[in-house]
Amino acid sequence: MCVLTANHVIPSPINSSDPFEAFRRHISQRAHRAPKQWDASRALLEKIRFPSTVERLVCAIKEQSLPDSVKALLLQLFEERRPQCVQDLDGEHLKRATGLPPAKAMRALAIVFGLVPAPTSKWPVTCLSSEAMEQLVRGLANPFDLLMHTDVASVLDIGAGDLSFAEELADQYGPQLHQRNRQLIFHGVDRLDPHSRLGGPLHADPSRLRRLQQKQGLSFAFFGRQDMFDLSDLDGQDLLAPRYTVATCWAPATPTFAYEPSRLSPAVIHEELQRTKGTFHLTRFGKEPALEVQHGTRALLFPPWKFDIIGPLALLRLLAQRSSLCLLGSVDDQVFWEILAQLLDGLRYRPQGEPFHSANLPTIFGGIYDQLIDLPIGASADLADLGILRRQLPSADSPSSEDHSTGLFRYVRISRGATFPGMPASSTARKFSAMTEEVPPWMVTLVPA
Repeated sequence: MCVLTANHVIPSPINSSDPFEAFRRHISQRAHRAPKQWDASRALLEKIRFPSTVERLVCAIKEQSLPDSVKALLLQLFEERRPQCVQDLDGEHLKRATGLPPAKAMRALAIVFGLVPAPTSKWPVTCLSSEAMEQLVRGLANPFDLLMHTDVASVLDIGAGDLSFAEELADQYGPQLHQRNRQLIFHGVDRLDPHSRLGGPLHADPSRLRRLQQKQGLSFAFFGRQDMFDLSDLDGQDLLAPRYTVATCWAPATPTFAYEPSRLSPAVIHEELQRTKGTFHLTRFGKEPALEVQHGTRALLFPPWKFDIIGPLALLRLLAQRSSLCLLGSVDDQVFWEILAQLLDGLRYRPQGEPFHSANLPTIFGGIYDQLIDLPIGASADLADLGILRRQLPSADSPSSEDHSTGLFRYVRISRGATFPGMPASSTARKFSAMTEEVPPWMVTLVPA
């Protein structure tokens, strides 16, 4: 059986109507970003090893989530024809799939499908199983206390913002871990360009950044202007751990994660954005591109990608691939229900073409809605006690299909509120106490399988 790690998952060809174009681009990028693996892949083409390479490649292709047309062509090339050497390969069809000549195509495919081991990472990864993680988390009122109970104390913060959460976490757990001769690893990524004049208070605070870089017992790194869904450059340079004990995302961005593309068409999403946010168009702010949104009588400027819609399913996949415990904090109401819809079993929670709003939520979620709305601030509930957990997440290339499993969460806890006693939080979460007109946010704690 071939087992593929998270680093070998083929991304969904978003923004491309041609699955081969997206696959060729991915193949090229991976090959260029893994020079050590590229050198090692040459050995797989040796005549004595080539048949075994083909057999392993077929196994990996079958288990991978791929667009149907891409998978069919690759299996035709390698399973049906069973080439015995590079000279037996169908160069024309292989170039259509990969954009590369036969030998280079084979080496690139070997890297993408995990046949070439990645260089050993310098970052430690916890040895605890998902079952052990679940048992620990169930017994902790504060899930961040897990860092004191595991063999590796590492955190990845997605959308690290002004680094307020990083500092709170380091101040709370760093000294305790240091007393035990253990290191706290904290890596943060954020899409904002540190040099941009857009984004305001969400930028990493320079003085806080310096304090974190100098803190004893803390291995800290922050990467700005970084797309969280394309970490391959950082992975290729061994700047990130392959997997963290904890991954967090505070105040998941709206509208980025407030609409799920697998159930809402681009036209429906665009209409909702105009209805709720106002008309918008791309413009320039000085020398940099920007998004201008006409909100009532005010024209607001944001980074140009502010209204790029990714959806919660992609965020859940990312967090599950990169960590043993996922924490979504200070989740606003709109994003929360879209996330919840992806965690519950049953298509009724994911109606096609129907945006969630206050009038239809009680009907769609039924008794689960009533129980969660009645949850007091500061209280928590295991989602499995309210409904059946979705045991399969759809494949990236077929998000509307229920029978392509790419992963699942074995435990989900829902908590009501922005902040909790003794728990570090982001500055956004801290501001909710003064926002009396806002609906109280949520925290979602998830243990991947």
